[in-house]
Amino acid sequence: MTKQTILGRVTQLAKANINALIDQAEDPQKMLDQLIRDYTANISEAEQAVAATIGNLRLMEQDHREDVEAAKEWGGKALAASRKADELRAAGSAGEADRFDNLAKVALGRQLRSEKEAGTAEPTIAAQTEVVERLKSGLDQMKTKLSELKAKRDELVARAKSAEAQNRMMGSVKSIDVLDPTSELSRFEDKVRREEARALGKQELAASSLDAQFEQLDSLGDSAEVAARLAALKSAP
Repeated sequence: MTKQTILGRVTQLAKANINALIDQAEDPQKMLDQLIRDYTANISEAEQAVAATIGNLRLMEQDHREDVEAAKEWGGKALAASRKADELRAAGSAGEADRFDNLAKVALGRQLRSEKEAGTAEPTIAAQTEVVERLKSGLDQMKTKLSELKAKRDELVARAKSAEAQNRMMGSVKSIDVLDPTSELSRFEDKVRREEARALGKQELAASSLDAQFEQLDSLGDSAEVAARLAALKSAP
């Protein structure tokens, strides 16, 4: 996978409009579940690719440091060889002096080559560093989007369960209409009222029978009084 492909995919996924995707979906929950799986897989793939890109960048940085150190080291060797040549030439050893000057030239040539290699790598390292930073930023955005996706899914599932519970409740309430005379509740209420009326009837009937008995008792008392008075009249002198 090329750097351009990685960066393009990371940028595209990071900019995905979650709300628009939800609005277009026939089944938002299934769409979100699939999108979460896709995002997770893409993040994992992108992480591996970005890790490889970072690894390559670190190798280039290491090579650059080695080239810089090598250039410095070869410069030091060239200086030492040149000074030795000057000492030998001053001592009259021209042949040995020339040999050390030649060593100094070789060292300078290698110093120049290391400097060129270091200089050539610097723009590439700078460009790769920028790419890595953009990839890391894109990955962070993807992970943020993944968190948003999971939150949206949890919210959607909670809302769906709440709506389902409300619909069940409303269906239950609708099936029991207390104002419907044909409902079970109304029939039970009518039965209770009939029982109450029957009890009132019995009470009224019992009260009427009791009044009749007291009236009969009063009538008997009057007859006895009359008989007693009659007996008293007959026994009078």
